[in-house]
Amino acid sequence: MADRLPLRTKLMYGSGDTGFSLTSTIIGAWFLLYLTDIVGLSPGWAAVPIAVGKIWDWINDPLIGYISDRTRSRWGRRRPFLLFGALPYGLAFVLLWTKPPLEGTTALVIYYSAVYVIYELAATFVYMPYFALTPELTGDYDERTALTSYRMFFSIFASILAFVVPEIIIGSFDPEHAVRVRLMAIIFAILSVLPLWIAFAGTREREEFMHLKQPSLRKGLTAAFENRPFLFGTGLFLLTWVAVDILQTSLSYFIIYVVGREPDMPIIMGTIFVTAIFTLPLWESLSRRWGKTKAYIGGIAFWAVVQLLLITLNTSTGLILLLSMSVLAGIGVGAAHVLPWSIIPDAIEWGEWKTGERNEGMFYSLITLAKKITASIAVPIVGVVLEITGYNSALPSQPVRAITGIRILTGPIPAALLVGGIIFAIVYPLDRDQFAQIRKELKARRSAAGERAS
Repeated sequence: MADRLPLRTKLMYGSGDTGFSLTSTIIGAWFLLYLTDIVGLSPGWAAVPIAVGKIWDWINDPLIGYISDRTRSRWGRRRPFLLFGALPYGLAFVLLWTKPPLEGTTALVIYYSAVYVIYELAATFVYMPYFALTPELTGDYDERTALTSYRMFFSIFASILAFVVPEIIIGSFDPEHAVRVRLMAIIFAILSVLPLWIAFAGTREREEFMHLKQPSLRKGLTAAFENRPFLFGTGLFLLTWVAVDILQTSLSYFIIYVVGREPDMPIIMGTIFVTAIFTLPLWESLSRRWGKTKAYIGGIAFWAVVQLLLITLNTSTGLILLLSMSVLAGIGVGAAHVLPWSIIPDAIEWGEWKTGERNEGMFYSLITLAKKITASIAVPIVGVVLEITGYNSALPSQPVRAITGIRILTGPIPAALLVGGIIFAIVYPLDRDQFAQIRKELKARRSAAGERAS
């Protein structure tokens, strides 16, 4: 079948997600801690640059998605962005972790807000076209899950590196280690740029999509908001990944202050993500057997229960029990990485079936925009909760209120978001049989259009 992809294409395309996972995970896991404990900003002020950068993407994402839909080149619509955007993306990441020779809270907040905006712009120029390649590489319902599984293998493996290696390079998050932080950023910038060039070299775009009519920006937005599978798929994707965002930011605080296991952080983080990697074939298999949404409901419900159990842990919790909980969490993390991403592409065909037009760039830009809008609220909430509950990096131990705040951020809040995603999955309006019928009708329509054109 033409929609079956060779292993080489799956591996080379999937490797491209390495860079995005490295940078986003490092930022999610360590940037707030870096700003509070090395730069010296209070948690409330440290949340400002993160909010500014993510709010900027409210404009940034749809614009770049619109541009990529209309790009025409000898390399295709999406691949030129991977080729030419990778280097600026890496340089902007290094700037984020460079401590400037500035003094005073205002100057530092302005610097990191400006640099965060630059980074988000550079990142969007490469990840938006990269994500939009998925539905263009294959139209098969199950093959998209397989392609996403390969991509998520690299994504989760990169997450392991992002959680474990930075702390090894930096050591403790003390102000005198600012130079080590910059060295870490340079290393990971290089590791993030190279896979994008590999993805560029290993993929080819479908010629027929290059010639499809493209709607106006307003019409593209209207088509997205009238696409029911897209709206429900975005809802479950959004709630799942906001939970991930909050956990990425709060988990390091949880390990350091709630269970008192900072020296064991690499093995705890590693256990979660190694488990997630090994469960990827499981979730692909369950998706083929049950369908994508049923597999999602089972995996995410399991993960929500695990997150609620975490609030019972404390400094007396043994390492074996903590690692056991990490294994259980990793099973849910695997589901969260594969299934929401594999559900989204099917809405592209539904939209083409309804309107006669494809809007991959616009659709993916709106997904990431929605994610960033909520993340621009949700992730800074971590800083605000820490501020309200009395977190102080200068204290040798945190007050009881701060510990309670960290527990809430790590357990009940992510669990509630995951339950919301399950509700969207229950009412998702497109299954495998409906999708197959839509593809059959689209194939007949394109064939008839080709005959008329000739």
